[in-house]
Formats: sequence, structure tokens, C-alpha cells
Amino acid sequence: MSNATLTGRRGALPARLASLLWFAATIALTFLGLLAITFVIGRVVPIDPVLAVVGDRAPKEVYDAVRLQMGIDDPLPVQFVRYVGDVLQGDLGRAVTTSNPVIEDLARVFPATFEMATLGIIIGVAVGVPLGVWAAARQGSVIDQIIRVIGLAGYAVPAFWLGLVGLVLFYAKLKWVGGPGRIDIFLDGMVTPRTGLLLVDSLIDRDMDSFKSAFAHIILPATILGFFALAYIARMTRSFMLEQLGQEFITTARVKGAPERVVIWRHAFRPIRVQLITVIGLSYAGLLEGSVMIETVFSWPGIGNYLTNALLNADMNAVLGATLVIGAVFICINKLSDALYLLLDPRARA
Repeated sequence: MSNATLTGRRGALPARLASLLWFAATIALTFLGLLAITFVIGRVVPIDPVLAVVGDRAPKEVYDAVRLQMGIDDPLPVQFVRYVGDVLQGDLGRAVTTSNPVIEDLARVFPATFEMATLGIIIGVAVGVPLGVWAAARQGSVIDQIIRVIGLAGYAVPAFWLGLVGLVLFYAKLKWVGGPGRIDIFLDGMVTPRTGLLLVDSLIDRDMDSFKSAFAHIILPATILGFFALAYIARMTRSFMLEQLGQEFITTARVKGAPERVVIWRHAFRPIRVQLITVIGLSYAGLLEGSVMIETVFSWPGIGNYLTNALLNADMNAVLGATLVIGAVFICINKLSDALYLLLDPRARA
């Protein structure tokens, strides 16, 4: 092995270490910015956190004691440092509405949102990507126009309206799906909570009745979320494919007699996979943070429903905790998308 090769490999290791350190630093700085935003929100919202704890009929002595205990009169930098320290220790305060630590409430409700959003993004990708490719391959045709209308509807139709229509049609009239909630009442509590994902836990317990009930309840809200995801994914896939289909190497492949299926899926689709990773990641994060309306309509016991109830009851600890978790999930998915981008694109690694 030559000295140049050894020198090159030794030089590559510090470069990779520097890249990893920079990657970790960007995550830390982004998370610190998220903490700063949630801290500011908690201070500018016109809600007295002391009254939320003691009530509006508490004596002044009790009010002053709780206010002193919460450290609200301390300088803002001191409050922020204390807030960051508490969050890093997993202390998000205690929820007024449930009297439980917020971190415990979030650990209980987040799996329901994660399960529904994950099924939704699977539906969105499985349907949206082929629709986008099909629309690009049939540009200007009736199929293309229909798919573009579907994409437009995904931006224009309100989520709560679509949820209500879906309940009335598929649950009340056709009886095809389960109603509001996560599972039938008589099966609630029958599955041992291991992962928090009801479909997974019921399969682990081999409880097919619970699995069927859970699937019947989740399929409609997940499909509605998937519809909004596929509208965006199909639109972006169509745009990326049209750009690729106009390239010279596509014309060359067709001139050489390559089948149209090979031209579309091997030559045109493969280069856009990296771009689609970013689109799918953003869609997934959007489903996790934007499922408030769907969870409210379907009485889904997820983080969106929890956040709504906390807002209605002026429970700022729960509101800020839920906001922080949603923001952290968004950051993690975004960074995961960046990592997959580097993995799939050799040019980015270089």
C-alpha cells in the first residue's frame, strides 16, 4: 500500500469525525432554539400559570407562595437556564388537567399518534408515488388531470370536514369501519401495553379480535391523513419526474429501444429518490404535528387531542410539553432525512 493511500485514509478520518461533530452540533443548536421558542411562548401567552395551579379562588398567601416556588419573579435568563435543565432531566412539569407529570402523559398518548401517522404515511407513499409517476408519464392526459385535481383537493379540503363526512358515510351508514376512539369499549384494556402501538401489541398477544377492532378504528383516520400526504407526495413526484423525463439521457434511452417501463422506473425514477426522501420526511413530520383536527373529530387519544384539551384548560405545562415533543420529532425526522440523503447520494458524501 502506497504512502499516498495511507495519508489519504488518515486524512479522511478527521474529516468524517468533523462531519459527525458538526451534525451533532446542529441537532443540539436546533433543539436549543426549540427550547427557546417554547420558553418564550410560555412567557408571552396571557395565561397566569399560578392561577392554573391554585385556581382563581385561592388566598393571596397561597398564590404568592406558589408563585415564589415556581420562580416566576426570577430574571428571564435564570428561568431559561432552569427550564433547559429541567427538560434535559425529563421534567416537563405537572399537567393540571390530569395531575400527572407531563412526560408520563406524553409517553401514554404519543404512541397513538405515531401509529396513526405511520400508517397514514405508508398509505400516502404507496399511493402518492405511483400516482405522481403515472401523471408525469401521461402528461396532459385525462389521468394526469384527475391526479392533479386530487392533489389540489388535498390542499383545499379541510381535515375536520373530511373526517366528519368519512364518519357519516363509512361508519354511520355503510358500517365499513369502526367509530370514534381507538378500539371497541368492551375490548379496551384487553391488550397488554408493551410498545403502546395497539396493532403491534395485539399481534404480540395473538389477540385477533382486538387487532381487528383496532384496525377497523384506525383505518379511516389514517386513510384521511394518508390522503393529505399523498396529495403532496404525488404533486412533488410528478414535478420531479417531468424534470427527469425532459433530460437528454431519457431521449437516448428511448432511441436505443429501451421499454417505456424501464425508461420510467429505472432511468427517470431512480435519480429522484433522494429528493423524495426529503418530501416524504416532511410529509411524515407534518402528519405527526398536524393531526390535531383528525384526532379531535375521531376522539383519538393521541398527542393532538391531548394538546387540544390542554389549550382549552389553559394547562401551559402540557401545552409546552406537547409542543416540545412535536418539535423534537420534527427535528429528528428532518435529520434522519438528511442522513438518508447522504446515504443514497454519493455526490453529497463527497
